[in-house]
Amino acid sequence: MKTRRSVRVPRAVYISICVFPVVLTILFYLLRSSKSVMNWTAFYISAPIRGVLGLLTSVYPFSLMEILCAAAVIWVVYHIVRTIIVTARRRDWLRILAKRLLPLVVAALYIWAAFCWLWNSGYHASGFAEKNGFSGGGATVDALIVTTRLFAEKANEFSPLVARDDDGQFIEDRHEFFEVSPQIYRNLFIEYPDLEGRVFKPKPMMFSWLMSRTGYTGMYFALTGESNVNINAPTVLMPATIAHELAHQRGVFSEDEANFVGIMACLSSGYDVYRYSGYLMGLIYLRNALFFADSAVWSDISESLSPDVLRDLQDNYDYWQSQKTVDTGIEFFDNILTTVTVTVSDTVDTVYDGYLKAQNQELGIRSYGACVDLLVEYYSNLGIKD
Repeated sequence: MKTRRSVRVPRAVYISICVFPVVLTILFYLLRSSKSVMNWTAFYISAPIRGVLGLLTSVYPFSLMEILCAAAVIWVVYHIVRTIIVTARRRDWLRILAKRLLPLVVAALYIWAAFCWLWNSGYHASGFAEKNGFSGGGATVDALIVTTRLFAEKANEFSPLVARDDDGQFIEDRHEFFEVSPQIYRNLFIEYPDLEGRVFKPKPMMFSWLMSRTGYTGMYFALTGESNVNINAPTVLMPATIAHELAHQRGVFSEDEANFVGIMACLSSGYDVYRYSGYLMGLIYLRNALFFADSAVWSDISESLSPDVLRDLQDNYDYWQSQKTVDTGIEFFDNILTTVTVTVSDTVDTVYDGYLKAQNQELGIRSYGACVDLLVEYYSNLGIKD
C-alpha cells in the first residue's frame, strides 16, 4: 500500500508571495512622481487591463464589485471571530494570531498594489484637461455669470421635453437610462478622440440605500472595470451620474474632469433626457459657485428658472437632506440612528477626502464642483456672451 507524500512548499515561496505586493506598492510610490512613467502605465497597463475586466464583467447584469465587497466583509469578520476562538486559552496565542492574521494583511496588500497601478496611477498621469488644451486658469465672475445663464436657459428649454406626471414630477424610466448609456459618448468621441473606446453599461447597485446614506451617487471600481450607480438617488440626475461614472471608465480619473466630461457627454448625446439631466447637473455646480461670487445675480437667475426646473432642484435637495436623518417613529432610536448616520457619512467623506488629496487631488472631495472652471472655459472659448 502506497502512502501519500505531502508536498512541502519551500519557505522562500511563502516569503515571495508575501513580499511581492509590498515591492509593487513601494515601486509605485517611488515612480508616481514621474509623469512619463505614469502616462505609460495608464495607457499600456491600466487602460487595457481595465478594458478586459470591464468586458468580462459586462456579461453580468449585477455588480460584481458589490458581491466581492460583501463576501470580503463576511470573510474578514468570520476570520477574526474564528481567530479569537482559536487563540483563546492558548499559551502560544501570539504566534497563532500572527499566523492567522497574515493572510488578511497579504490579501489587503495585493488589493492595494493592484489598485495603485490600475487606478491611482491615473491621478499622477496627464489629465483630460491637460491633454485637450484647457488652461485651468480659473473663471472670472463675468464668464461664470454668462455660463450660468446659458445653463439656466437650456434647462428651461429641455425641461418640457422629459416625461412628467400631472404634478410636474419627473417620471422618466431609469431602465432606459442604462439601456442607451453605451451610446451617449459617440458624439463626444468626435470632439475628444482620446476618450474613444468601448463603453460598458453601468450596473445598478443593490446597496444603493447605503450609498445614499453616505451621500454618494455612484462609484467606478477599477478592479472589476465596473461603473456602479446608486438607483435610489433622484432619477432626474441619474443620467448625468451615469455619464460621470462612464467618464471614469474611459480613463478620466479626477472628479472635476469626470464631471465636466460627463456633462458634455449628456449635452452631445442626442437624448433629451440626458441633455436635460446634464444641463441640470451643470446648473447645480454653476449656481453653487455663483452664489458665493455674486448672490444678487444668483437670485436673478434663480427667478428665471421654470417651475419644473425649480421643483427638480428642490426634490434633489430634499432627498439628500432626508438621508441625514432616520425616522422610525421612535424618538430615542431616531436620535441614535441619525447620529450614527451622520458620523458614518462624515467619516466616509473624511477618508475619501484624504485619499483624493494623497493622490495629488489638492481639492479633495471639493473637486467634484471644480468642473465649473472647465465649463466656463469651454463656453468662453465658444465666444458665448450676454
